[in-house]
Amino acid sequence: MALGQSCDVSDEAVAELASRVESFVRDVVAPYERDPRRDAHGGPTEELVEELRDRARAAGVLTPHVRPDGVHLTQRQTAIVLRKTGLSPLGPVACNTAAPDEGNMYLLGKVGSPAIQERFLKPLLEGRARSAFFMTEPAEDNGAGSDPSMMRTTCQPEGEGWVISGRKAFITGAEGAKIGIVMAKSADGACMFLVDLPNPAVRIERVINTIDSALPGGHAVVSIEDLRVPADQMLGRSGEGFRYAQVRLAPARLSHCMRWLGACVRANEIATDYACRRWAFGKPLIDHEGVGFMAAENLIDLKQAELMIDWCADVLDHGSLGIAESSMAKVAVSEALMRIADRCVQMMGGAGVSGDTIVEQVFREIRAFRIYDGPTEVHKWSLAKKISRDWKGSQP
Repeated sequence: MALGQSCDVSDEAVAELASRVESFVRDVVAPYERDPRRDAHGGPTEELVEELRDRARAAGVLTPHVRPDGVHLTQRQTAIVLRKTGLSPLGPVACNTAAPDEGNMYLLGKVGSPAIQERFLKPLLEGRARSAFFMTEPAEDNGAGSDPSMMRTTCQPEGEGWVISGRKAFITGAEGAKIGIVMAKSADGACMFLVDLPNPAVRIERVINTIDSALPGGHAVVSIEDLRVPADQMLGRSGEGFRYAQVRLAPARLSHCMRWLGACVRANEIATDYACRRWAFGKPLIDHEGVGFMAAENLIDLKQAELMIDWCADVLDHGSLGIAESSMAKVAVSEALMRIADRCVQMMGGAGVSGDTIVEQVFREIRAFRIYDGPTEVHKWSLAKKISRDWKGSQP
């Protein structure tokens, strides 16, 4: 079931798949945007998630970026498909391309043992389970955040397995997840473990109220107390956790960009339609330069974001880890999408800050995206360090 890159999926087949995904998201998923089945934090309830996934399964667009034989589309092809799932905030959840599941599936397909893939990857691919990635830790504990080397959660060998203890924060989808990937620090360094959830040793302290509300389960603070995990549920060997995190890192950053580009395409469609229909001062809003220029700037930013994603996808498809390239793409795309979402709200005035369309939600989600998977400033700092290293390495 290993998820390897593939060249035998034709571009024509990918285009046809993307068209079916787009039709499903626009025609079937979008009407659910007004569905009242939401949790206390605004995310879709488990009942709504299951209903959407049942409909995606029936339409043949569940986990569309992975073929039934387990072959993963290339990153460039994945970009085409995931952009379509992002046309609704509920689209990635419905089609099983949402974070953190999409990144976790990619990781397990790349480095999971056959036993791990059968037990943990298969239910994710089939949309029968959600997962959570336990890495970030509470700021009050001075734990790992943008700097993962500050990890305080520990793991100790005991008998035939390991015992894990610590606290985690902003764990997306922890509430309701059936599978967890837990990062902890041993004497050798960082480690990754697969765990079944729920587990009495993994306790949700609270689900944080955050600006975004697209994903089921929200973002939780979690206590882990003497969690016992069999040795064969460790990914690789003790101390290799950060290496495996690198495998997941760049594709996960990029897939965020893919999905939210789709959301901004839809938001721009809504704002443009509004500007062309709404009259003020004797003519449509679009004919006023103040509004028309914002619409034009959105087209420019949308295209630049698309090209940046495709460039980084090509880098990954050629075998590079793409750490620096994905940092550049994440900064450029998240900042461009923020400008687009902000203009969409501004073009629509009062309607833009209301819940009558998804524009207001897209604005909130994109604002959060500028922080999630690394704030813009951290990526710039990392790139500046690379520039310095490269310069020093070039000196005689």
